Amino acid sequence: MKKRRVQSGIGKLLFHRMGIVAVLIIAQIALYAAGLVVLRDSVYFDRVEWLFLILSVLAAMWIVGSRSNPGYKIGWLIIVLGLMPFGSLAYLLLGGNHLSAFNQRRLRSMERKIRKNLGGECGRSASLGELMGEDAACMAHYLEQTTHCPVYGNTRTKYYPLGDNCYDDILAALRGARRYIFIEYFIIEEGKLWNSVLDILKEKAALGLEVRVIYDDIGSMATLPGDYPARLEKMGVHCRVFNRFVPVVSLRQNNRDHRKYMIIDGRVAFTGGINMADEYINVKPRFGHWKDSAIRLEGDAVWSMTVSFLSMWDFTHSEEERFTPFRPAPARAGAVGYVQPYHDCPWDNEAVGQSVYLHLIYRAKRYVYITTPYLVIDYSLTMALTTAAKSGVDVRIITPHIPDKKTVFEMTRSYYEELIEAGVQIFEYEPGFIHAKNFVVDDLWATVGTVNLDYRSMFLHFENGVLLYGTPSVADIRDDFLDTQTRSLLVTLEDCRSISVLHRTFRDLLRLFAPLL
Repeated sequence: MKKRRVQSGIGKLLFHRMGIVAVLIIAQIALYAAGLVVLRDSVYFDRVEWLFLILSVLAAMWIVGSRSNPGYKIGWLIIVLGLMPFGSLAYLLLGGNHLSAFNQRRLRSMERKIRKNLGGECGRSASLGELMGEDAACMAHYLEQTTHCPVYGNTRTKYYPLGDNCYDDILAALRGARRYIFIEYFIIEEGKLWNSVLDILKEKAALGLEVRVIYDDIGSMATLPGDYPARLEKMGVHCRVFNRFVPVVSLRQNNRDHRKYMIIDGRVAFTGGINMADEYINVKPRFGHWKDSAIRLEGDAVWSMTVSFLSMWDFTHSEEERFTPFRPAPARAGAVGYVQPYHDCPWDNEAVGQSVYLHLIYRAKRYVYITTPYLVIDYSLTMALTTAAKSGVDVRIITPHIPDKKTVFEMTRSYYEELIEAGVQIFEYEPGFIHAKNFVVDDLWATVGTVNLDYRSMFLHFENGVLLYGTPSVADIRDDFLDTQTRSLLVTLEDCRSISVLHRTFRDLLRLFAPLL
């Protein structure tokens, strides 16, 4: 019976879309390898070897001269030069962030739409400085200039320390929709959370509301069938898939849509670390207790998130659409503090997510508290954290104690010793996996969003977040961090130094390739 179940499981995997894709990629790699073997015995091998040797040198020069992150450059230089002469082939297939002419046009179109619909509202950072100080003004001005994302008042926020907490509010907001519902997530999986949402989407679509869904193909490959968009369309729910995965070894697959948006009528929106899957609300246990966070916006700032969604919607199918019909009336005044939603695109040579984090760290005077599922950081973030701690700032970071990816967990732990030596306090969330991506600073500012402290989030993925200036949610995020800390284990220098030489060497080796994983 057990053998039959195993065979059944293998059969399902092989005929599942993931299994088919895996087989095709393995076949493609085998074909490359076989080609090299055949070439080795060819009379032309010497000439081809010299050709690839020249390509490797040119690739190395290209990498050094590119605007990529230094850690990313080092990882690829090791591969290109270490596997010479054929390392250049790996870089041509998988490395860099090169855009085709078609995608360049789409990117320019996306930027133009964002600038057209939001650019006229930028420029409030100067007045924000009078109310919140020059540090706030500098952060706001950076986002206005690089992403055309304005600062808004008249926006109420509500912070959720667990995905479980926002489940009822999400459903209530969806039931209250009158004009449209826009949803964009990295992962969608059928279960209690998504099925509850989908029931409402079908009901609203039947009533004539505009209902749109975007999900990432890689993120949802294991959770949704390939024909899922067609199934949603039959229900009246319009659906688009970001960057359809093609089983070809290609750098195009590096860039994923990691954003999380749920937007109702341009008036209410939810974002944060939560995807549309049951582990995010602790219905399906995975890696212990799943600690995540989300934030709800209600008011003028939701328009910025709506424009971001609509730009991605048009980007997926190269369409032109007027955004103004989706714009709601201005919200009533009365909300405390200011809100600045922002988004990040991996193709514009501007690491917005990382820059927001650096701004917050360098402007901290008393403390900076951070929760992150992964701590795979480059030199600039390492220097920012260690410099802040050495300057007397109380720097604390909470990471998971139960990992979802063991390799990334080992890389995360490899950064502990240097940070702790500088005075950073690091805790691991003992009950399970912490997926929240939060920063809170000096009771003044905070950010909640999708940006992990790793290379993929900061340099390769489409991401989003919300920067908060003096809203009541800032204190809620701080209190949640302190409460989470009481259920976390303090990591000591002794813990870091007690591992074997072999284990330490393994971690150091992983760090060499951290930007590529």
